[in-house]
Amino acid sequence: MDKPLQILLATPEAVPFAKTGGLADVAGALPKFLRAMGCEIKLVMPYYRMVKESGHPLQYLGEEIEIPLGDEKLKADIYLSHLSQDIPVYFIGRGEFFDREYLYGSPKGDYFDNAERFIFFSKAVLTFCQHRGFSPDIIHHHEWQTGLIPAYLKSVYRKDPLFSHTATVFTIHNIAYQGIFKKEKFALTDLPAEMYNPEGIEFWERINFMKGGIVYADAINTVSQKYSEEIQTSEYGYGLEGILRKRGENLYGILNGVDYQDWNPSHDPHLAARYDLKDISGKKECKKDLLKELHLPASLENVPLLGMISRLADQKGFDLLMEILNELFSLDIGFVLLGTGEQKYHDLFTQVARKYPQKAGIRIAYDDRLAHKIEAGADLFLMPSKYEPCGLNQIYSLKYGTIPVVRATGGLDDSIIQYDPATKKGTGFKFTRYDAKEFLATLKEAIRIYSEPEQWGQLIRNAMMADFSWERSSEAYLQLYRNTLEQKRENIST
Repeated sequence: MDKPLQILLATPEAVPFAKTGGLADVAGALPKFLRAMGCEIKLVMPYYRMVKESGHPLQYLGEEIEIPLGDEKLKADIYLSHLSQDIPVYFIGRGEFFDREYLYGSPKGDYFDNAERFIFFSKAVLTFCQHRGFSPDIIHHHEWQTGLIPAYLKSVYRKDPLFSHTATVFTIHNIAYQGIFKKEKFALTDLPAEMYNPEGIEFWERINFMKGGIVYADAINTVSQKYSEEIQTSEYGYGLEGILRKRGENLYGILNGVDYQDWNPSHDPHLAARYDLKDISGKKECKKDLLKELHLPASLENVPLLGMISRLADQKGFDLLMEILNELFSLDIGFVLLGTGEQKYHDLFTQVARKYPQKAGIRIAYDDRLAHKIEAGADLFLMPSKYEPCGLNQIYSLKYGTIPVVRATGGLDDSIIQYDPATKKGTGFKFTRYDAKEFLATLKEAIRIYSEPEQWGQLIRNAMMADFSWERSSEAYLQLYRNTLEQKRENIST
C-alpha cells in the first residue's frame, strides 16, 4: 500500500472560520473529500478576528514561532481547531496583522500593510512546518496571499531536507486580485535579489505576489477549464497572460465541486420546508418564508422572484444591472439581494430598496442563513459576471431548483447548459456578450418560460438532477498532486 499523501493546504480563508468569497468554500470542503480518499491533510490560515468570533472551538497551543520581517523578528502564536475530527486547522496569530474587522481591507479599500501581513503569513506557513517537523508531500496554496511560498521553497529553504521532496500546487481563484506592491517592499521578503526581475516576481517595477506563485509553483490550476484558457488571453489575464502561456503545460483547470452536505434542500436546516426531486412542493413554502423575512408582500408569491448573492463589485456585472434596473422593475417580478462590497453599490441598493419597497428586498451584509433561504426561495438566480473563474452560487442554485441566468464566461459557461424549449434539455439561461440589452433579453426569455408551468417544471427537474459533487473534483486534484510529485522526482533525479 502506498503511504498516504501528506498535504498542507495554505489558505487566506476557509469556511466555517472566515470567508469573503468562493475560495473559503473550496478550502473548507476539498480537505474533507481528500481525507475520505486516504490523504493526510492539515490546513494553515491566519487567526483573524472573524475566526475568533466564529464560535468554533479554538485552542491556544501555547507555542510561538519567530518570523523575520525586514530587520525585525516577529513572534506568532499558534491556535488549533478542526474541520472534522481528523482534519486539524492551525491558525497563525499576530494581533496587529490579523485582529481586524475585515480580512484584506475595508469597504474603503485594501489595508495599507497587506504586503507585510502576507509576507509574514507565507513565511509563517513554512516556519510552522519546521517547528512541527512536518514534511508535506504537497503544499497546496491559494491566491496571491500565499503566492510567495514556492519562491521561498526554491531559494531560502532550498537546502532544508524537510522540504526536499515537497511539491507545490498553486490555485488561482481570481487573477484580477494579484497582490501588487511597491518594489521597496521586496526587502521585507528576504528573497534573493535575483528573484526581483521580469522573469521572477518583478512586475512593471513593482512586486507581484500572484506572479510569484505562477513562476515558482510546480503546478498551477484554476477553478474551471474555461477560465484556465481565458486567463492566457489579454482580455482576462490582467497582465499575466504571457507568463501563464509560458507555464501552459503546467496549467490546469479543475471545476470546483459543491459540498452537498451543506447545500441540499432535502436536509438544509435553514429552510422553512425541505424538498427534493420527488416532491418539490416545499419550495413554495421557502419562497413564502423568504418574502416574509425580507418584508416583501405575499403577492410576489405568484411572480418570478429574482435572487442575487454576491460580492458587490464591478466584476459581478452590477454595472449591467444598473443600466436595466428601471426596465427590470417595470416587469411583474420581485428582486432580492444579499451581499457586501464597494460603497457605490451599498448606496445604489439602499436607494433601490427605498424606491421599490413592494418589489425589492435588499440586505447589505454577509449572512449564511439568509443565503440558504435565497437559494431555496428565489425562482431565478442572476450572475451576469464580467468574468467568473468558477462561481459556486449557480451550482448551489441548480440543486435548489432555482434557475441560473448567467453570462457565458469561465465556470458559469462550464457548469450551465442553455435551456432549449424544443428539446426540453438544459439547466439555465446564458448570454454571451457583456451587454446590458443582451442580459435583459435573456432575463425576459427566462421569465417567459417561467409563465409556462410544464416547461418550467421540466427545467427545475433538469437543474436539480445536475451533479457537481466534490468527489469528481477531489479525484482530479489527487491526480494533479500525484503527477506533480512524479514530475518533481524526475526533475530531481535528472
